[in-house]
Amino acid sequence: MTSDAQIFDLRLARGHEDLFGQLEKLYGRRKDYGQFTKALLDVLRRSWAERPDDLKLLDLRRDLEPDWFQRPDRAGYVFYVDRFAGDLKGVLDKLDYLSDLGITYVHFMPCLKPRKGDSDGGYSVQDYRAIDPRLGTMPEFEEVAAALRARGISLCVDMVLNHTAKEHEWARKAAKGVAKYQDYYLMFDDDTLPRQYEKTLVEVFPDNAPGNFTYQAAIGKWVWTTFNTHQWDLNWANPWVFLEMAEIMLFLANKGVDVLRFDAVAFMWKRMGTRCQSEPEVHMLLHALRAASRIAAPAAIHLEEAIVGPQEMIPYLGSGEHSGAEGNLAYHNSLMVQYWSALASRETRLMTHVLRTHFPTVLPNATYATYIRCHDDIGWAVTDEDAAALGISGPAHRSFLSNFYEGGFPGSFARGELFQINEETGDKRISGTFASLAGLEKALEAGDETGIDRAIDRILLGHALIASYGGIPLIYMGDEIGLLNDYGYRDNPDHAHDSRWVHRPHMDWDAARAAQAGHDSPAARIYAGTQHILARRAAMRAFHAGYPTVIVDTWQNGLFAFQRQSPAQPALCLFNFTESWRSIGVDWAHVNGVQLLYDGLSDAPVSDGSDRIALPPYARLWLL
Repeated sequence: MTSDAQIFDLRLARGHEDLFGQLEKLYGRRKDYGQFTKALLDVLRRSWAERPDDLKLLDLRRDLEPDWFQRPDRAGYVFYVDRFAGDLKGVLDKLDYLSDLGITYVHFMPCLKPRKGDSDGGYSVQDYRAIDPRLGTMPEFEEVAAALRARGISLCVDMVLNHTAKEHEWARKAAKGVAKYQDYYLMFDDDTLPRQYEKTLVEVFPDNAPGNFTYQAAIGKWVWTTFNTHQWDLNWANPWVFLEMAEIMLFLANKGVDVLRFDAVAFMWKRMGTRCQSEPEVHMLLHALRAASRIAAPAAIHLEEAIVGPQEMIPYLGSGEHSGAEGNLAYHNSLMVQYWSALASRETRLMTHVLRTHFPTVLPNATYATYIRCHDDIGWAVTDEDAAALGISGPAHRSFLSNFYEGGFPGSFARGELFQINEETGDKRISGTFASLAGLEKALEAGDETGIDRAIDRILLGHALIASYGGIPLIYMGDEIGLLNDYGYRDNPDHAHDSRWVHRPHMDWDAARAAQAGHDSPAARIYAGTQHILARRAAMRAFHAGYPTVIVDTWQNGLFAFQRQSPAQPALCLFNFTESWRSIGVDWAHVNGVQLLYDGLSDAPVSDGSDRIALPPYARLWLL
């Protein structure tokens, strides 16, 4: 009979080169490298020994079914626990709601213990091994994780890699002068080096947290603080930081976390004369962390939060020597940006160009997390080069998008709020819920029934897009019932400076129950449409993320299309990004692989016998 120790040794042998090959390049010249690797092996063995039996069984199942997260029955839902259910115990009462909607993956927004007061929405973590006491306890977390697992729902939790709160135990010891822990962070005796670094660094929060360094008078040192003054950047050039974070990663996996969402990964490695983003060592670190997971907790996968330009994003899913061995999931930020861009401009040429030019048709052992809205602001990641390829100005287009979605552009249907303005570039980021940005708020206020219809269509267009493009579609809490902007954040001192709270409303359970009951309301229509989209997605083999997504030309501005090239059941997905009726030739559909003029989304024929396929405003078709 095979023992646990033998299974561990087999997995260690499988992952040895992926783990220690990367660590050797990062830390091999250090005198303490041997001591570090011995300590890391001890952590891996101990974590495996402590792993619960039911999770070890899940490890085996996912070793045998490594594509589990790529399958079309995966559909995600993202929420703040307190705003969705009050606390962890409350989540147990909402499991039927999640299952009825078709959800098989949930992301608890930051739920580890944050610092008190402003915590950057929970991303300023004080203790990675404890749950936010406002939400519950670690045993309660394990109970909820087990209940989700019993329903086939995977659990995603945030783990911030770039920084800790200044109140973290390591930071407190560093502040007391303990040299070991001062080396866990990036500290400087004077501002000479910080000033040199600043020459090429970008300010993330220029309005409320300018600069990248903070002087700590109590210890007489400058501390690297990329995001906020209370978030101290970790020194990943120190292998003992890697060891600590790997142990935390495996601790969380042993508590039932299926997907570790690594936050702010692009910033982990610092190099003078660069932006200190997406440096090669970042990918070595993430490759090594993935290998450590595959050895001691192989059921867990990694989602890497890197909101960067298209050319920078793909390496986080593994390319070159890291192909198939880095992140399993990464946010398709460009798909989200291009959706909003095409809606505002009624023009899909840029969308077609960007998604065809910068993204491979398929990824080895990885896929995208696709989304239309999330907890964060929208930064208009349209490069000047991509804009110029279409004969437009990058700065002008980004400015247009900000003005349109703030609601100030003539004829805009949207209502949003500015988040930050970069005075050097003029770029402005935008906050707002999906429904408010898509026009529902403005239409409801005006009593405009046609406007309400069009807003609902835009929302369902977005959900159909992310459900079919490839990867795991993520629905942000409330988007399935059209929750509007919550302007009450302005009255909360901890939130008033951060307009992102406008799109983090509390769940409206009265509206949700009415929507489930089928009441005639916008919420009910959006809910029914979203539920239907996820059910149809789960039934279509073409939407397995292992099959290629190939962008095709429609030769019409305002229409966007791609093939899902499944050998057994291919599909051609077609979207109308305008409020006008359009049509496209039957011959075009046949040339692009359509044999039956049948829509897998509506589950109905699309041809009236003519040589054209009629497309209503904001049409979404999955042609078989």
